[in-house]
Amino acid sequence: MLSELVYTRKGSGEPLVLIHGIGHRRQAWDPVFELLAQSYDVIAVDLAGFGESPAYPLKSSYDMDNACDNLSDNFAHWGIERPHVVGNSLGGAIALELGARGLARSVTALSPAGFFGTLNRVQTLVLLVLLRVTSQLPDSVLRAVSRSGFGRRLAGSSLYAHPERFTADEVFGDALALKRCHGFERTIVKGVTYSFREHLDVPTTIAWGTRDLILPYSSSAIAQERLPEARHVALPHCGHVPMIDDPALVARVIEQTTAADRQAPAAA
Repeated sequence: MLSELVYTRKGSGEPLVLIHGIGHRRQAWDPVFELLAQSYDVIAVDLAGFGESPAYPLKSSYDMDNACDNLSDNFAHWGIERPHVVGNSLGGAIALELGARGLARSVTALSPAGFFGTLNRVQTLVLLVLLRVTSQLPDSVLRAVSRSGFGRRLAGSSLYAHPERFTADEVFGDALALKRCHGFERTIVKGVTYSFREHLDVPTTIAWGTRDLILPYSSSAIAQERLPEARHVALPHCGHVPMIDDPALVARVIEQTTAADRQAPAAA
């Protein structure tokens, strides 16, 4: 059964779907959205239970099967088939799963989940839970923190290399999105044990911020071992959500991946 997802769409050309991470919202892609819309039919989506999208029914699981099936159903609802997909963190893992299932033309995964080392798994869980807990502060406190330059840097320091680039409204909006999302706990329960071990036959890039604190850059070595067929790229001076830290670089990495798909028939 289709669970309709809220999305923002702009541009024309090949469809390109942008998928955010756990606790985030489609506005995470704002720094690159307009740039990408110059070349693609861009759709930034709120995953079920996050942003403005409704949660799954209580009996439904927040696992990869449901995420991929629901996105595939929404692709059809939006009138697209096998789009290019780009994901960050949880969204990166979903993008890889979509590619492995033949539901995407190309995959760009930015610091994707699913390549945990033992210590990294604990680090990731602790930081994400801490972010969730602090987001439960009263709205008045969250608003006060977002209005302070120091507060914005503190709130975003685990996610971005340059949290100072966010406005007070953006930080407050992200905090409310994390506070009010309905899918966090049900997703993280599944995510703690999740491991990506599939094979991809579509052009795939895995790009990792070298200053990522949530999913440390060392995890990229595990990704390289499991997916030697993918292109692996370092994002210098970028944190876990690199779109704000270097939007031009992120857009360029995406374009290089989609170009590889366009060149594939000629290469064959």
